[in-house]
Amino acid sequence: MDSFRDLADGNSAYVAEFPNAELSAIPHKHLAVVTCMDCRIDPLAIFGFKVGDIHVMRNAGARITPDVLRSLIKSVNQLEVDRIAILHHTDCGAAKIDLPGLRAKVLAATGSDPEDVEFHLIGDQAAAIAADIEAVRTCPYLPVGTAVAGFLYDVTTGVVHPHESTFVS
Repeated sequence: MDSFRDLADGNSAYVAEFPNAELSAIPHKHLAVVTCMDCRIDPLAIFGFKVGDIHVMRNAGARITPDVLRSLIKSVNQLEVDRIAILHHTDCGAAKIDLPGLRAKVLAATGSDPEDVEFHLIGDQAAAIAADIEAVRTCPYLPVGTAVAGFLYDVTTGVVHPHESTFVS
């Protein structure tokens, strides 16, 4: 447990002033944000929101994967979300991964080759955002009228640039 002592200590401090007991699972802004796991991204701060305002889903590269779609289906159909923002960012590791090098590192560390893992790498940032918007837009389990927009967050300036493929079904 020593490896996680900072988590326990941090939680103790958080519990002492816990402000969120009355929050609903339904986000106040009826918005879900899909973003990258990169630690430089704080979607609440970026958009001026607070805890309880939005749903946040993260993965490497902010890609629309089957698991993200599963979460969005629940968010939209059960928890009153009617807007989905896909937030990619500059200097993304998913755009810089050397796949053979990564596979070699995993193999060396574990003895297993992740050849069957789809890493959803990003070759062209604009094309990746457009593909992710399209994957949400064409999901048959999201109702007509769900707004979908793509954005690119600049990690050096904090500026969010909208993508031209914004869509309202």
